[in-house]
Amino acid sequence: MSQTPTRADFDRYMVPNYAPQQAIPVRGEGSRLWDQAGREYIDFAGGIAVNGLGHCHPVLVEALTEQAGRLWHVSNVFTNEPALALARCLVERTFADKVFLCSSGAEANEAALKLARRWAHDSAGEHKSRIVSFTQSFHGRTFFTVSVGGQPKYAQGFGPVPGGIVHGEYNNLDSVRNLIDDDTCAVVVEPMQGEGGVLPGDPEFLAGLRALCDAHDALLIFDEVQTGVGRTGTLYAYQQLGVVPDILTSAKSLGGGFPVGAMLTTDRVAPAMATGTHGSTYGGNPLGAAVALAAVEFIDTPEVLDGVKHRHALFRKHLEAINEKHGVFSEIRGMGLLIGAVMAPAYAGRAAEILPLAIEEGLMALVAGPNVLRMAPSLVIPEADIAEGMARLERAVARLVGGQ
Repeated sequence: MSQTPTRADFDRYMVPNYAPQQAIPVRGEGSRLWDQAGREYIDFAGGIAVNGLGHCHPVLVEALTEQAGRLWHVSNVFTNEPALALARCLVERTFADKVFLCSSGAEANEAALKLARRWAHDSAGEHKSRIVSFTQSFHGRTFFTVSVGGQPKYAQGFGPVPGGIVHGEYNNLDSVRNLIDDDTCAVVVEPMQGEGGVLPGDPEFLAGLRALCDAHDALLIFDEVQTGVGRTGTLYAYQQLGVVPDILTSAKSLGGGFPVGAMLTTDRVAPAMATGTHGSTYGGNPLGAAVALAAVEFIDTPEVLDGVKHRHALFRKHLEAINEKHGVFSEIRGMGLLIGAVMAPAYAGRAAEILPLAIEEGLMALVAGPNVLRMAPSLVIPEADIAEGMARLERAVARLVGGQ
């Protein structure tokens, strides 16, 4: 680069679909980041639940650099060893029999929805195409996935949405009973809504969805893009909920920062995605597959997964202490290291106001809608970084309360 890029370059050269903070991170290590000015931040955002092992974890760096010296891309005209190893790893550790590899969570969900409709078409006919989703859900930014998602703002202005999609109320099984019928091909649900407010699904609700799908010969799709790969304290959230889906989607922490997605399914369903029915140019590329394999094998261990549960308790303890002092939260909720702090009525709709204050204090965090402060840090964040990050958050909250 002949000159150092600045935040003003974003406004000059980039399409304005994002509104990034003024600081530009240039280096990361573990759960800390440094910007262009050398200022340090503790990262509670985790790239929106992507950096499951933090920044530049040596296991992922080694996997990437070793594969980079061997083979990057061969197209899906061929298969490759890292992709096959990753697929086998995911099958051996989950309910799945077959895996489709792609580049993102949206791609994984697109594939899942297409597979469900194709399976129903082939097994029952064109009439069996209805998809049941939920209000406040989020499944990606492709046109199909924003239409299935339960936040209409993401589909507005783009023309007529695909038909055959209905939305129930999350954690309300009766609302689904009124929507599902024998023309339904699938119910798609997040075991815990992420963008919709870090709202865990009730086990009875999720088990009821499984029973309704079985009764109507529909497929149950779990969107685990945000909850998967250790985020909730098990490799996938379904494994601690006692409900097994027919299709599961994964991304974010799957690649630890490298763009990777996967759709997992069973031998009953997979044949519907026959040769030529779907594809992904970069899906299963050797670089991404090698990194994802290293991430899964490192994360799916008792040491890491038990550590997630322990760190959840620490986050909750710190947040409750902040709230006892300042009274800004009405509820602390979530699973594992996907945690939401719901704003108290006096501060309703003001979660986003905390973010720039936190940045000024040296902390990166997230929101999940206007009313929930969200945290999705590294699964192996050191306890000292949790304590220091929470001290910085407390200062940001104090400034919010004080009107600074």
